[in-house]
Amino acid sequence: MRTKKAIVALAGMLALGLISRQVLAQDDNIARIGMYSVFYHTQADDVSGPFTPPHLNATVPNINTLYFAYLRRLTANLEVEFAAGLPPQTDIVGKGPNRVGSVPYNGQVLGHVTWLSPSVLLHYVFFDESARWRPYVGVGVNYTHFYDREVNANGQAALGGPTSISQSNSIGPAGTVGLSFTPKQHWDVIGSLSYARVKSDLTLNTEGVIRRTTADFRPVALVIAIGWKF
Repeated sequence: MRTKKAIVALAGMLALGLISRQVLAQDDNIARIGMYSVFYHTQADDVSGPFTPPHLNATVPNINTLYFAYLRRLTANLEVEFAAGLPPQTDIVGKGPNRVGSVPYNGQVLGHVTWLSPSVLLHYVFFDESARWRPYVGVGVNYTHFYDREVNANGQAALGGPTSISQSNSIGPAGTVGLSFTPKQHWDVIGSLSYARVKSDLTLNTEGVIRRTTADFRPVALVIAIGWKF
């Protein structure tokens, strides 16, 4: 359902672009849709707190999700990008001891969390606007909001009972390098590699027993997308 909504929204943007093209003198706007492949390089502190076994940790697996963006041309070589992915639901996977008591832990899915992670980036685009191939670099800021956090039955058994998660949002630097190709007027195809610093403090509450950790996710995202210039 979320995928359908994202496609419908982008289709609306493209339709608006077709109409706007009649009154705009230049292709100053680009709407893009594509695919994010996100590779996490998670580093987290071991969970600390009462009744906590040593070396209790967790990680998240890599994911794929829809990418969509709006770009605004500022000059012949500068543009600003507003980019986001369709919020993915990511598993939380145990890392550490094979068992906590009699409960399997290492490699087990303990719960999940959903991310909303937009970025704003300023691009410098190389070469003249008439060039069909144009590399670019960008720097900016990423904001990540975590929601729909849930510990499943496996996680609750390992932690000793019903457990809730609270998690701080993240604001950090972001950067990208990419290459755009213009196969014909008004269209472009891009490939890019992006990095963001996403760091969050987590608090686990197991019936009043408080445990804490800090996770640094360090996502690297590969993007392949197609865009319409209007």
